Order: sequence, then structure tokens, then C-alpha cells
Amino acid sequence: MNCEDMIMDQKIINLFDRYTHGGLSRRDFLDRLALAAGSTAAATALLPLLENNYAQAAIVAENDPRLALSEGEIAPGIKGLLAIPKDATGKLPGVLVIHENRGLNPHIKDVTRRLALEGFVAFGADFLTPLRGTPADEDKAREMIGTLQPADVVAYAQAALKAIATHPATNGKAGAVGFCWGGGMVNALAVADPTLAAGVAYYGQQPPADAVPKITAPLMLHYGGLDERINAGIAAYEAALKANAKSYELYVYEGANHAFNNDTNATRYNKDAADLAWSRTVAFLKKNVAGIA
Repeated sequence: MNCEDMIMDQKIINLFDRYTHGGLSRRDFLDRLALAAGSTAAATALLPLLENNYAQAAIVAENDPRLALSEGEIAPGIKGLLAIPKDATGKLPGVLVIHENRGLNPHIKDVTRRLALEGFVAFGADFLTPLRGTPADEDKAREMIGTLQPADVVAYAQAALKAIATHPATNGKAGAVGFCWGGGMVNALAVADPTLAAGVAYYGQQPPADAVPKITAPLMLHYGGLDERINAGIAAYEAALKANAKSYELYVYEGANHAFNNDTNATRYNKDAADLAWSRTVAFLKKNVAGIA
């Protein structure tokens, strides 16, 4: 692949990012993709590489015998997937998993199961529960996410966080990890809820600088180096965190795109960045929610 191809590839990835975050209609996206790819046929060939393929990247089976898995309502208005390791001895730290702008899809359910195998009581919440849950159609899910009121979502997140922290299997504490839209919600939850034990935001929208003084939880912030849209807010956020003496760790993974952790997306997934960010995330949550250094 020559340099021009690599630049074009990144332009196409950025175009897809605009589409998936509400900047373009599907028709406009497909028209621009055909133009960028050189033809409609080339765009058609590229589309499967840009979209998620849930079948190819499930790391933990849906019926993994090591886990106690159940789906249902954990708090009024919030359903999701609860995953608890069967071989646990004693109380475990809790973690709320907040999905991307596609809702509680198979990938986020898989992430929830992965966290449970790391020793957490993990709950993957479906924030589209009030709208009858996450649909199979990702475009529809994105449209539905756009209709949610931020204050309502934060309230649902707080209710889910409390339910996890008070679950009989947990140690009374719960952290949160979120991706994309969910990363932004982790930041918002940190502002709103002083009971949050720790927050991990993957490429999430940053809160306003004047809201940062309300944050009490330690934060871990992951960003892809090529994610210009989200990274535009890093400097102001970090300055506010420093000015208010907040506890945080911030990492930018050079060469990685937005959604680099999503292994169901061949185009944006970056294994090296994802593996490093995951190891940091697990260690951070164990330290701050479980008290394991």
C-alpha cells in the first residue's frame, strides 16, 4: 500500500466516523464514499470493512460456563446483561459498562463478559431500555440514541451504578467504563455522582471545564491519536483536571483511530492499542474499586 492509499484510507475512516456520529445521512455517506473510493463498486466493497462484524470477534462465549449470566432489569428503566464469575470467593468489585452510540450490541455484551472473567460483577446496561431496547439495526439504534435526553441518561446511569454497588455479590463499590458515546457518559457520570469509585472513558466526549470541580472519582482516559473530532477537547479537559487537582491518567495511542478497542470493526480496531488500554483499564479498576494494587 503506498502513501496515497494510506491517506485515502484515513479519509474514508474519518468519513465513516462523521456518518456514525450524526454528521452525515446514510445517502450522503454512501455518495461521498463512492467518490472517495473511486466508484460505487469500490465503495460497495469497502462498506463491509467499515461496518461491524459481531460474529468474528466474540472472545467470551455467550454461554461461558465460568460465568453466571442473566439479562433483565437491574434498576427501574434499565435492563442489560449481568455477568458474575462463578468461582468467586468473597465480595467482588462492580463495574457498569456503558455502550457506544449503537446501544447494547453483541460487542458490548462481550466486553461485559470479559470484565466478569477479570474478577468483576459487570453489568452491560442498555440505555435504550426506555425505547424498548436496542434494535438489531445499527442505524436505527443511532437515531434512537440521538433522541435521549442527557439528564435522563445520567439519572439512569446513577440508578444502575447504585444497583451494582448494592448487589449482594459486590463489595459495595462500583466503577464505570464506557466507549465512544459511553465514554462521554462516564465523564458525565463522574461529574454527577460522587459515589462513582472510578471511571474509564474510551474516546469519550469531555465535560465542560466548569463542571470538572464536581468530579471526585479517579479517571482513566483513553484516546486514539488519529481521532481529531474527540481529541479537540483533550487540552481543555486536561487543563481543568490539573487546575482542580483531580486524579487522572490520560493516554493517547498514536496511530489509533476512534473506536480502536472495537475488535468487531476490522478498519478501526488496533490490537496493540486495545490490548495495552485493556490491561491498564483492568489494573486501574482493580486498584480503585477492589483495592488491589
